[in-house]
Amino acid sequence: MLANYLPTLLFLIVGTGIGVALMVAGRFLGPRRPDAQKLTPYECGFEAFEDARMKFDVRYYLIAIQFIVFDLEIIFIVPWTLVFQELGARALVTMGLFVGMLFLGFIYVWKKGALEWE
Repeated sequence: MLANYLPTLLFLIVGTGIGVALMVAGRFLGPRRPDAQKLTPYECGFEAFEDARMKFDVRYYLIAIQFIVFDLEIIFIVPWTLVFQELGARALVTMGLFVGMLFLGFIYVWKKGALEWE
């Protein structure tokens, strides 16, 4: 019974060994020449100039929510396409309604201007 898990255990051991070996090699062989410029905080192409607790524009959250919604659409559609032949016509209608509702939501946010980034 435990012999069935041997390939998985071997994979984990080899993967961990390679990861540790590469980190150790980078630590010992990599150049270490820090200067003031390299040690300064850097984020998103410009220097940090404000408090970390600054408010974000609400459009940022709208785009994030829309991304999650349309990403979840793919999570449901891809497995459905793999078993489409076995499910029949009822599943086709159900998925059509699902995609139609998502499409209507997309049209709604488009018309509201939520996709415009000014």
